[in-house]
Amino acid sequence: MRKIGFAVVVFLAIAVIILSFGELETILETLRHAHTRYLLLALVLQVGWFLIAGQTYLAFYEILGVKESLRNLTLLSAAANFINVVAPSGGMGGVAVFIDDARRSGRSTGKATIAGMLFLFFDYLAFLFVLAIGLIVIARRQDLQPGEIIASFIMLGIATGMGIILYLGSQSGDRLGDFLARMARVINRVVHPFIHRNYLSEENAQEFAHEMAQDLKVLPHRARSLVSPLSYSFANKALMILILAASFMCFGVPFNAGTVIGGFAIAYLFLVVSPTPSGIGIVEGILPLALSSLRVEWSQAVIVTLTYRFVTFWVPFGVGAWALRVLHMNRD
Repeated sequence: MRKIGFAVVVFLAIAVIILSFGELETILETLRHAHTRYLLLALVLQVGWFLIAGQTYLAFYEILGVKESLRNLTLLSAAANFINVVAPSGGMGGVAVFIDDARRSGRSTGKATIAGMLFLFFDYLAFLFVLAIGLIVIARRQDLQPGEIIASFIMLGIATGMGIILYLGSQSGDRLGDFLARMARVINRVVHPFIHRNYLSEENAQEFAHEMAQDLKVLPHRARSLVSPLSYSFANKALMILILAASFMCFGVPFNAGTVIGGFAIAYLFLVVSPTPSGIGIVEGILPLALSSLRVEWSQAVIVTLTYRFVTFWVPFGVGAWALRVLHMNRD
């Protein structure tokens, strides 16, 4: 599977390079008109993304009755983003960073898990709203493709599944335990022909469910408190859209709100459902095509894509590695 993913990445990278060589003169002309101040603006917006992500976790921790600092949660959030790239697992790999921090600090690992799951769920909810707008924009321009529709249903399925888990846990530990046990049973049946053993323990799923249920029961009684982290999730999506807009302005590429929202929706959609970590290779191949369909010149679409990915992927990747190092140094 890894070899297949690597082959896809290489193919898309080569495709982008080959097609870009045909527009080399136009690309160089676009680069000559670069405005550094807009790149700096994009970087400032990315810093704001880090801070709001930390604030979102802080809001969830407060709802669950856990005291923590914004600084530490911001560092944990950045480190979790790094872990999600180097050890992709649908966002749950990053949750392990919070679980490990809670264990070392003597706090509830169940609450840390719930905070991480709530962060992902609210992030997906906010994006589904943006995705709906983006798909409407693309459909009105008569360029909605089957692949985008299928990916959107996958995204909806992921968010729905996570929502079901959180709802069942808030209602009954037994129901959540039964649900997780059934999921573990299905997964074991699928992977058993390949590894010849059970991959997940149904007993551990039951125990984990009961631990989570105790903390999830407080959510229905604090529903109004969830408005704050939900607003932060929307703010994060707004910042990412603004970063894409700044990437356009950086090279003087004409755009409108529909182009930016539609392009961001497709980029983030395939970032989530991509088989590669954080959509490496996939987003770089898909976003220029999406922008081109939204009437952006191909050469300009490639430059905008690379700038956007530099700010939203490579910068957080480096910051996340640094944050993980800082966290370990603080523990030592």
